Amino acid sequence: MIKLNFLAVLPETVLLAAACVVLVADLFVPERQRNLSYALSLTALAAAALCCWNLLQESSVQFAFGGMFISDPMAQVLKLFAILATGFALVYAQNYARARAFWRGELFSLALFTLLGVMTMISANNLLLIYLGLELQSLALYALVAMQRDQQRSGEAAMKYFVLGALASGFLLYGMSMLYGATGTLDIAEIARRIAALQIANQPALILATVFLVAGIGFKLGAAPFHMWVPDVYQGAPTPVTLLIASAPKLAAFAVAFRLLVAGLAPVAGDWHLMLLLLALVSLAVGNLTAVAQSNLKRMLGYSTIGQMGFMLLAMQSGVAGGTTASAATAYGAALFYVATYALATVAAFGIVLLLAREGFEAEEIADLRGLFRLRPWYAFVMALAMFSLAGVPPAVGFYAKLVVLQALLADHSGVPVVSIAVIAVLFSLVGAFYYIRVIKVMYFDPPGRDEAFDAAPDMRIALTVNGVAVLVLGIVPQYLLGLCSGAMLRTLTG
Repeated sequence: MIKLNFLAVLPETVLLAAACVVLVADLFVPERQRNLSYALSLTALAAAALCCWNLLQESSVQFAFGGMFISDPMAQVLKLFAILATGFALVYAQNYARARAFWRGELFSLALFTLLGVMTMISANNLLLIYLGLELQSLALYALVAMQRDQQRSGEAAMKYFVLGALASGFLLYGMSMLYGATGTLDIAEIARRIAALQIANQPALILATVFLVAGIGFKLGAAPFHMWVPDVYQGAPTPVTLLIASAPKLAAFAVAFRLLVAGLAPVAGDWHLMLLLLALVSLAVGNLTAVAQSNLKRMLGYSTIGQMGFMLLAMQSGVAGGTTASAATAYGAALFYVATYALATVAAFGIVLLLAREGFEAEEIADLRGLFRLRPWYAFVMALAMFSLAGVPPAVGFYAKLVVLQALLADHSGVPVVSIAVIAVLFSLVGAFYYIRVIKVMYFDPPGRDEAFDAAPDMRIALTVNGVAVLVLGIVPQYLLGLCSGAMLRTLTG
């Protein structure tokens, strides 16, 4: 029982029980009482968040199921943001899902199963558990993308997501199989020890395994050149599902990258460090340059995600050659801070899109936001904060996130031309600022395209307000969250 350590997996246990209860109970809930399943889902998320917060206060790293599952500070911070993103997704989905007749138990249970897969991946300390979490998350998301069965583009997006997601899973699985063949173990910490002790860093199977693992991680992050699924799936999926895909799975992909590359393949860091740098630069170029030409808001946010992941990868690769554990923790903490604040701003942006969408109207085009400031000034302000954050404009939190990434990059002593790379990153951020600020211009300076009134449910209004204020306040006083992320990474690296 000590090896099982059910306390370490308490958040996942709560989510699993809630997802099963919602799925079964919804069979007996009348159509007019769907809010019961919704309330139960939010209660389960709150309970899981409380469990994660309590585990974050623990001074030691905990293991469960014979070391296959790890509960460390990094995992708890990522889980808290994943739970927050999923909760926002369910709250924001109300009007949209009701108008399109999929405000049902399937939506709630699949969202909870997606989150369960995300949290399993975040805490996986074993190659097999990483793959199980990945499949749980992916299969639930495939079903969610296809929720609108009568919509052709939704079906097309689900098929593309399924085929390319299976390809990415195959890359990861093939890399894992070669890694197992080279080291003879599935345990990530043991993999690192055997690579270092047996001096097999130059073994061809290990190098090939690293290439396939980086490619699979690139797919899951949506980094170029493995980005081809992102814009089509973002545009074709129901908007609440797009919100979910754009937030929580990115946190899981970051965790998998850390577990596999930093914790498992540290002895061959010189190889994957350059791969991540190349992915980062290509993602910055492809994402930002292509987003400029988009008129569809969801598609634009899809391409912008590619650029955002490029920025995060810059911090990720900077931790390799920092020289000390503290400098590495600073770089990885910057990457964690960046991906967390990216998720927060992205959720707010999609929340406004969902607010504007009504029956028969998707509000997907940038032009659909015309004159929002004159109709609903507060919602326009929240959207502006989200755009400023993603663009890296103060006082939104995205500015500080980009700043700490650049600081981590400039502290890199691996021999790469960090100043040139930082300049390139800043230039592409300026390109990105154009299409983000274009959205703000449409909201504030274009005449409204319609005059009909619209509003949100009280809990949606509260969530949007909290979301927008968080983006602003964390930009003004980012020290607490940044300290939490850096401290979590330091305790994870030394634990």
